Amino acid sequence: MILGHDDNVDQFATAWRTRRLHHSWLLTGPKGVGKATFAMAAARRILAEGASPFDLPGIDTPPDHPIARLLAAGSHPDFRLLERLERPTGGLARNISVEQIRSLGDMLAVTPSLSPWRVIVIDSADDLEASAANALLKMLEEPPANTIFLLVSHAPGRLLPTIRSRCRRLDFAPLPDDVMTSIVSGWNPQDSAEKIDALVEFAQGSPGRAKEIGELDLAVLEADAVAIMRNGDRDNALRSRMAATLGGKASADRYAAFITLVPGLIAREAIAAEGEVRGRALDAYAKARELVAIAPRLSLDPSFTIFQLGGVLASVALKP
Repeated sequence: MILGHDDNVDQFATAWRTRRLHHSWLLTGPKGVGKATFAMAAARRILAEGASPFDLPGIDTPPDHPIARLLAAGSHPDFRLLERLERPTGGLARNISVEQIRSLGDMLAVTPSLSPWRVIVIDSADDLEASAANALLKMLEEPPANTIFLLVSHAPGRLLPTIRSRCRRLDFAPLPDDVMTSIVSGWNPQDSAEKIDALVEFAQGSPGRAKEIGELDLAVLEADAVAIMRNGDRDNALRSRMAATLGGKASADRYAAFITLVPGLIAREAIAAEGEVRGRALDAYAKARELVAIAPRLSLDPSFTIFQLGGVLASVALKP
């Protein structure tokens, strides 16, 4: 069941039920709010009900449906999920390649096997390299019959305007606190109310972010980052502690997750601030985004990057 996105579920379910289904859908909104989960649920519903009709509300599918089991096993012949691939040396590729898009041609060249429908999920379309985006555009311009594209995007403004124009758009907002609390408390029922409330507060309406914060123990680091923005860090103690915590090889996953969260923390502070503080926060947001973008490409030392980000955070608290 998709929680907190009732309007989007209703729109898609109505389009599917009436078979007035646009061939391509652009699912937009902040990272981690449930866009990919929605895409997979929609794909299950289309392929399962297309194979053997059933009656359930929204876009739900019986978990024991044979098609659902095929999808869970990654062996449905009429479904493709395109995402960044694992590199032989470890980690994920920087982009979704044009070869991945062109590989769809084999599936699209033959008749669907298990129902009249095919579904392709791209998570995320933001990761398409330029040539892959152009190859996808050609498919969207002349879509094969009964083929549905579901494109997940965290930053739709960066996509080709021609791709956006060929998609029906569904915007996903951050989830309200009551829905977040219900989701988070279901993961680990033994967690205290205080821990759940802290996760909900830091996650800002994103279940994906809440899971990442919980699994990688990022709450303390986020608290330090917020403290630096609000109170400064004149003796460098907080930024040094963060750099020491995230600088080692064993902390690579925590480091990667944390630096992607920092611009969002600054943006949240800017929204809540006024006057000169807001101006400093907006400047810091731009600097943080630039540093976070170049750090992986230039293989910057994690300790150095975190210390630099600490300085950016501290600039929000500086008084003229």
